[in-house]
Amino acid sequence: MKVPTEVRGKPMVDKRRKVLFVDDQPNVLQGLKRAMRSLSKSWDLYFVSSAQEAIELMEKEPIDAVVTDMCMPNMNGSKLLRYVIERFPKTVRIVLSGYSSPKTVMDLIGVTHQYLPKPCDAETLKRTVERALAMRDILDNEEIKALLSRLDRLPSLPSLYSELVAELDSPDASIKRVGEIISKDVAMVAKILHLVNSAFFGLVRRVSSPTQAVALLGLDTIKALVLSIKVFSQFDAQKIKVFSLDKLWMHSVSVGSLARNIAKLEGCDRQEIDDSFMAGLLHDLGKLVLADNMPDQYAEAIEIARREGIPYHEAERRVFSASHAEVGACLLGLWGLPEPLIEAVWLHHNPSRSPIRSFSALTAVHIADVLAARTLHPSIEGCQPEMDADYISALGLSERMSAWEEECQKIAEG
Repeated sequence: MKVPTEVRGKPMVDKRRKVLFVDDQPNVLQGLKRAMRSLSKSWDLYFVSSAQEAIELMEKEPIDAVVTDMCMPNMNGSKLLRYVIERFPKTVRIVLSGYSSPKTVMDLIGVTHQYLPKPCDAETLKRTVERALAMRDILDNEEIKALLSRLDRLPSLPSLYSELVAELDSPDASIKRVGEIISKDVAMVAKILHLVNSAFFGLVRRVSSPTQAVALLGLDTIKALVLSIKVFSQFDAQKIKVFSLDKLWMHSVSVGSLARNIAKLEGCDRQEIDDSFMAGLLHDLGKLVLADNMPDQYAEAIEIARREGIPYHEAERRVFSASHAEVGACLLGLWGLPEPLIEAVWLHHNPSRSPIRSFSALTAVHIADVLAARTLHPSIEGCQPEMDADYISALGLSERMSAWEEECQKIAEG
């Protein structure tokens, strides 16, 4: 995904990245120095051999990203990153390690944004760090940056959470059934895709389907994630009474289903169809993040949208200097999810800002979001999103509108 050079009409300012590498093995540290040498013109690079040295450096110098080994004497990578979360919450946290035992993985899931296996080629490492930092930079709000960096779980619809726990506790638990439950929930989908698309579990294939993710991870791993380290939690509706998670769920599922059907109509391959569904399901993820973690401010944004009849994303920018689209995309970028999903979530209100001029998951989600708001959920408060007619025309797809509307009507009737 190519990050646009401007955000909301403002040029993105290039800044020197400050990246810290931590590894107690001298030969590994020397290898990292050689591999990262080409970035020294645009990044400030630091290399230390212990967690204590890393902490001392970070106390003196603001660091954008820390890349650490896991197994080190005195203080291991997990403990170091827990310290970083407390003292430097905006810092991007990446583990580069050759150890991936079940216990190691479970220790790291809550403290690192991404996990890369050793050996890791230089280009993958560079791209991972740069991509995470670039997505973070689309936000102007420092409080939200810190919030997203600390975030290790998202709240789920209570009924679906209870259903998932009951299924996992059942002696006849089914991979298919668990995948179906997870596929219905915005928070569960985001987190399970985060884990399966990282190197936490040694998988080397890109996954965009929750059912496929569950099958690859296995029920034992899913049980450990849900029941032991609790990667999911239940949404507390009392935090913000003007926000309905049920309505968000209903709209998200509809947009995901419609986006998938539109991608099928346009002759997309299986990967693009899966991406369209997942991106549609996740397109309003940022609303959940803001409502759960900043409820008073998000209630203010909802009130502005209702009172003035403007879209939620415009009201959100007044309150947060960022919209739910940017917040959701930034979190997915930090977690290393596939680029088509991030772009579709980020630009679903403004697809013309994408440099790609062909049908994609972004196209499907933009169309599905507008049509679902018009036809499937017209009672949802706030001004409804508008179709970007210029974008659709530039793709040569204007004559396809009636087919998409017909598909939307089928969902409304069925």
